[in-house]
Amino acid sequence: MMSTSTRLLRLVSLLSARPSWTAGELAGRMEVTERTVRRDIARLRDLGYGVESEPGPWGGYRLGHGTRLPPISLDDEEALAVAVGLREAAFGGALGGDQAALSALLKLRQVLPRRIADRLGEMDTAFVRLPGNAERQVGARVLFDLATACRAAERVRLTYRDGAGRTTVREIDPYRLVHTGRRWYLVARDVTRGAWRTFRADRVVTTTGTGARAEYGGDPPDPAGLVSRNTALRGYPCTATVRLPLPMEAALRIVPPSVGTHREDGPDATVVEVGGMDADGLARYLLTLGTPLRVLAPDAVREALVRRARELSALNEPPDPA
Repeated sequence: MMSTSTRLLRLVSLLSARPSWTAGELAGRMEVTERTVRRDIARLRDLGYGVESEPGPWGGYRLGHGTRLPPISLDDEEALAVAVGLREAAFGGALGGDQAALSALLKLRQVLPRRIADRLGEMDTAFVRLPGNAERQVGARVLFDLATACRAAERVRLTYRDGAGRTTVREIDPYRLVHTGRRWYLVARDVTRGAWRTFRADRVVTTTGTGARAEYGGDPPDPAGLVSRNTALRGYPCTATVRLPLPMEAALRIVPPSVGTHREDGPDATVVEVGGMDADGLARYLLTLGTPLRVLAPDAVREALVRRARELSALNEPPDPA
């Protein structure tokens, strides 16, 4: 005799296999009474499955939309397909900058049977992503380890290679992973320095748990804002502050967060700060945005923008009539 849980999983599988079943058909396939089928249908509804009844002598049951996300029964191939799809969404940024795909993949990998997890690991090593540029790609294992550390709020020992190729070992309190559309960044508190830092995930060599609880020391920073400031402005000798007559969502499409920092200036305007090598270079970049804007600071960028706009206008004046 099947246990109740096994019977419920079997019932869900049958309901998913075709549009409709009569109580007698379900009872015959499961080798139980129709009364047991009706009780099990009620249990599934309590769990959140939207099992609908069809009245009449030829009516029966069908699987509709539930009221909340219920447990899902997947066979090996289905589980592997879901895991691969989540992996591609997490690594490709198909869902934008949030971590929903990565978080879901992390949860799924923790409950996958060993035989499926091993197959997914084999696929991780076999997949080759052809990037649109020559940037290094973060490894799947490193990304999962970092996500696990963030979820567990556990202090870790991080082996990290900087842009010059120097390798250091640091103790950090991992907080969040941020995806900019090009790279993954780890936002963490550097324990030794007592300061918040961002780390490129593709430069992480290894992570080792310490068993100690992470200590964030009050209110942690906004992860996306910290990454945006560090990636957009750090290392540039010149910065410009401009006002775009656009709401935040539209401004982010024109100037991505990896290029500038953003703050709302009312419902229909956004103030953006961008960095560059010099005032003239920033003026050239601002002209490429293709939208009206006002340079708030500094004067050097404003003057360079006006000069270039006048030069462009003069070059496109119609010739004098003969």
